[in-house]
Amino acid sequence: MDSEAQHDPRRHVAIIGAGFAGLNLIANLNPKHTRATLIDQRNHHTFQPLLYQVAAAQLDAGDVARHVRGIIAGRSHARFRYGKVTAADFDAHTLTFEDGGTLPYDDLVIAAGAVYSDFGVPGIKDHAFVLKSVSDAVRLRSHLLKQIEQAAHTDASGDSGRMRIVIVGGGPTGVELAGALSELAYHAMPKDYPDLDLHSVDIQLVEMTDALLPSFSAKSQRYAERVLKRRGVTLRMNTAVAAAESDAVILADGERIPTHTLVWAAGVEAHPLAGALDVPTGPGGRINVGSNLQVLDLPHVYAAGDIAASPGPDGRPLPQVAPVAIQQGKYLGKILSRETGNRKPEPPFRYVDKGSMAIVGRNAGVAELSKRFGGFAMRGFIGWLAWLVIHLIYLPGHMNRLSAFIRWSYEYVTWDKHARLIHEPETRG
Repeated sequence: MDSEAQHDPRRHVAIIGAGFAGLNLIANLNPKHTRATLIDQRNHHTFQPLLYQVAAAQLDAGDVARHVRGIIAGRSHARFRYGKVTAADFDAHTLTFEDGGTLPYDDLVIAAGAVYSDFGVPGIKDHAFVLKSVSDAVRLRSHLLKQIEQAAHTDASGDSGRMRIVIVGGGPTGVELAGALSELAYHAMPKDYPDLDLHSVDIQLVEMTDALLPSFSAKSQRYAERVLKRRGVTLRMNTAVAAAESDAVILADGERIPTHTLVWAAGVEAHPLAGALDVPTGPGGRINVGSNLQVLDLPHVYAAGDIAASPGPDGRPLPQVAPVAIQQGKYLGKILSRETGNRKPEPPFRYVDKGSMAIVGRNAGVAELSKRFGGFAMRGFIGWLAWLVIHLIYLPGHMNRLSAFIRWSYEYVTWDKHARLIHEPETRG
């Protein structure tokens, strides 16, 4: 630590994770009373709700991510530390990094997010694609485009798996990806491959319950099902996956579906950091916190976002969605900004559920306000437009918003998916 920081009288808040919670916390800290170090093992913030559009060639990687230093550049009280935290001494108030470095703190906020969970299904880790990072999205996009290129110059009649995409999970990620891939395969790419029947692409969405989009109303669920079916997506409801192989997915009833492209969008669990720091955890590895987001029995240690099991009004943990993380970040920014001598008992965190939204494809979206805001539902073009506006607002950075708007507008008029690049790491020879 530099000498200026050592003599700074402001409380030092260390924040692990440059996601929605961490960035909103930084934005709401009072520079007069606090300074902050934002820590992440990646140098960029990822707007995860749009990763599926990178995978479907609608947006470039740079459209959904922005370097952290650029985001916090105008905040004199904030610094960025690139690195991976491996341990914490809660008595000494010190963090240890993978490179051996250390960082003292006055208050610690753990907001490292979540990773995908395979729920113990054999083969998922080795054979399925996931969507939790920019690299994941680019890898999936390159794989999909490569399968089409190979089918264009080889006889795929004996290999049905090459032209089949299986998506597991009927939540927003699975539904939005299925809709986007149907547009890519059936509308955007046929003109590039006039000799290839891209309508032979088989997109299947597997969901273990009897409905898509579980957090939405029954009407919106049925609407999403109708739209996906009309757009060529095969729905397999009440169907569980038993195992994955390199060229197939095995269902619980024993059916074997040949595929070279299996996308796992069935669930998440807390970041492994929760276990590494030896803090109290519950289901899904999420950190147990009280009503003020303080980690149980650990003063000056807090958790927020997907990694935290923050209790809702019904006592169950709040959902692992961006609005929860954003509101928790704002809440912690305000309560940690109070001067030490004037700190009063912290008010409990109250999540305000404003609603949910998802798009099923072009001109087809569902947006529902929560009952607190009237429960109004928008479906079709209006729901799709509302989704676009909200996501443009929350994208980090003016250039990201402008780039996404231009790409969406161009694609809407032309049906052309601009980001159709196969990107694979090159080996030096």
